[in-house]
Formats: sequence, structure tokens, C-alpha cells
Amino acid sequence: MKGTSKAVGVAVAAVLVAFSANAAGVQAKGKTTVVNYGWKDAAGYNSRWAAPYGPGEGAQAFRNNEVTVSAAPFTTTADFSVYDHLKYIRTSSEQFAVPTAGSLEFSADIEADTPGTVAGRVVHGCYGPPSSYTVNCPNSWQQTVREGQQAGVVLNMINFQTGQLFDWFVSGGQVFALIERLPTAVTGSPGTPIEKAYTQIIKEAPVSGRKHSVSIRYTRGPGQSTVEYFLDEKLFTRVNNVGIPLDQQGVPFTGYAPSLGPGEVLNLDSFVIGHGLFSLLDAFPYQDFTRPLLSVSIPLSERLFGQGAIGTWKKFQVITKSD
Repeated sequence: MKGTSKAVGVAVAAVLVAFSANAAGVQAKGKTTVVNYGWKDAAGYNSRWAAPYGPGEGAQAFRNNEVTVSAAPFTTTADFSVYDHLKYIRTSSEQFAVPTAGSLEFSADIEADTPGTVAGRVVHGCYGPPSSYTVNCPNSWQQTVREGQQAGVVLNMINFQTGQLFDWFVSGGQVFALIERLPTAVTGSPGTPIEKAYTQIIKEAPVSGRKHSVSIRYTRGPGQSTVEYFLDEKLFTRVNNVGIPLDQQGVPFTGYAPSLGPGEVLNLDSFVIGHGLFSLLDAFPYQDFTRPLLSVSIPLSERLFGQGAIGTWKKFQVITKSD
């Protein structure tokens, strides 16, 4: 397992090197910049979006400033780390700087369909290392998973240097906002022991219709490190003290998933945009070898049960505001 973790670290390190040279410069005080992060065709899309974890699954269709990925049902899975989560993911080839005092916001229009999801679905697993479910392991762990955890169409705001992410999950009838800092054992990003890592679903809500505008805004300044999530141009939720898990702050959240340490407040310099098709069926901290007693192995038959996702993303926009 340690050898595989090293391979994950090498992949992420390559991403960090590629992005570090592309970070935008410092922005003048009081200035607002709007970037439409678009493309014309498949070649333009592929030049704007990297695939650091491989091509993923799903059929792609391109239009001007629009991409659709269809993976219904999902056909790929893994019982290691977060690799079952990443059905399809792309990250922007450009990295965007956060003003020293100000905000960076990513937005996109998303259309989501998630056929095969099941209300109240319960996923079963076994405490043990990856694939231990095959070795006479009884069902010793279970959790009820939300629609968006079974299959989600996702917008990501990613800081690879720290492993800090902000995510929108949009499914056929639900949305939720997620905040997480993945541990070094998962991402290879240095300086994130499990005590500083967390994955927590902040807020979930039902939605009508398949098309929604979503955005994520990170703001920093003296004594401030805040993220806000907007749904159809209305504030959905806000988290202060980014880097401190919600339960450590005493902030109400959905309960997925309790943290294992105090975290730390982060002051984040830059982000890349991500988008993709995800599942989130695993138990935090995702088979981290530093906490083997918390490792959960989930049979592949529990991971793939006919669910899938069809997602369309368009009108990616980056708004930078300096105070």
C-alpha cells in the first residue's frame, strides 16, 4: 500500500510542477478581473484541461465552450484510496492567483442527470486493508449514501500545494457543498498528516430541474480565510477559518464525516478549476496507511450497482477581486 501511495505522490508532484509556473501575478488593489475560460472544439478543450489521473471513463461531446461527458452506468471502480471517486476529472492547465487581500471565484453552468441512483442506498464494507473484503471478511461497516455520493456532476476549486478542495456536487435531484483537505498519504502534497485532513459535506438541498449555475468564492485577507458557495446566484453556504474542520469549529454540518484532528487555518495563494463525474462511497480517511484500523474495504459489487452520471459544463468563468 505504501508503494502505491508513493506513486500517487509522484503523480501529484508532476501536477504541482506543471501548475507552479502558470500562477497568475499579483493583482492591483481595487481591481476586478473576469476571465472566460473557454474553448472552441476538442483540441481546444484538451489544451485547456489536463487529465492528471488518466482519461477516466465516459463518452465526450464538445460544443463551443461546452462539454458533455456520459458515463451511465459507471463501469470503472477501485478499492484503493480515492480512485473509486474519480470516474472522470479534468483540471485547468492554468493556475489562478488569489489576491493578498481579496477573492477568487470559479463558476460554471452545470446540467446533471444521475440515472440508477437509489434513495436511501446503504453501502457495506469491511474494516481492513484494500481488497480484504475478498478474504472471508464479514460486513462490519455500513453507511447510507446520498444521491450525490452515489453519482455526482462536480465543480472543483483545488489547491494542490496543500490538498485543500472546495466542491459542488450536483445530481438529478440533489446538490451538496463539500469541503476537504486530503492527507499527504492520498495526494502526496507535503505537510498534511491525518490530524490536519478532513472531508465534510457542509450542506445538502433538493433541487428541481437539471440545469444550475454554481460558483465557489475563496476570500482571504488579514485574519480571514473564507469560502462561499453560490447556487443559481444565491448564497448557499459559507465556511470561515478554512482548514479547520467544521466539527472542530462547532459549526453545524451534515455529519459526513467526523474529523480526526484539529486541522489548521490556511492562507491559500492559488487554485485550479476542476470538473468531473464522481462517486463518494468510501469511509474517510480513505485507507490511509497511517491509520490502518480505520481502513474500510468495500466490495466492487457495492461500488457499482447500475448508477451513473451524464454531465454538461459550460460558461466557466474566473472572477478575481482585490480589496
